[in-house]
Amino acid sequence: MIAVVDYGVGNLFSLCSSLRQLGLETAVTADPAVIRAADRVILPGVGAFGDAMEKLAAAGLVPLIRVEAEKKPLLGICLGMQLLFDKSWEFGEHAGLGLVPGQVCPLAPDLADPALKVPQIGWNALHILRDDPLFRYIREGEYVYYVHSYYAKDCAANTLAVSDYSIPVTGVVRAGRVYGTQFHPEKSGDTGLRILKAFAEL
Repeated sequence: MIAVVDYGVGNLFSLCSSLRQLGLETAVTADPAVIRAADRVILPGVGAFGDAMEKLAAAGLVPLIRVEAEKKPLLGICLGMQLLFDKSWEFGEHAGLGLVPGQVCPLAPDLADPALKVPQIGWNALHILRDDPLFRYIREGEYVYYVHSYYAKDCAANTLAVSDYSIPVTGVVRAGRVYGTQFHPEKSGDTGLRILKAFAEL
């Protein structure tokens, strides 16, 4: 069973639809007992980093997620991936979960082409830097769907894949059993479904 953590941040409908399309038992929950009992955990998220961390903390889920991440595969998606890092500079400095070394920084100042729009919205090719079981069913250069204004930096040792947006934008990270995708697998068509399928088989 996959527990999708529901802490009031983001629309979970498309993610749950994708998981159920794959025939995967899914529970949308903030119940610690259900999260502990799950085989895998997905941390979704849309919105601002600081607000999301406050909601996780208010729900008492921060220590639980840190403990469970040592026991079973965990996947952070979009803002959920950003929360895995040490800190973010979105509207101030905010501490993250500290599960992946690195920091989350604004995309715009780092772009080599200032004409590019921020947020980055749309499809982009995924360039695989390190082979991993998460990529079992996809090939180099397949397209995935991004919506973001901030991105993960100082995390090269844990970066599995990037996408080019005049700079290499961190697309997939891994630290132990913890994975993160900056793009939305649930909005990335068949490619995204195959990534979710591989996660379910880890």
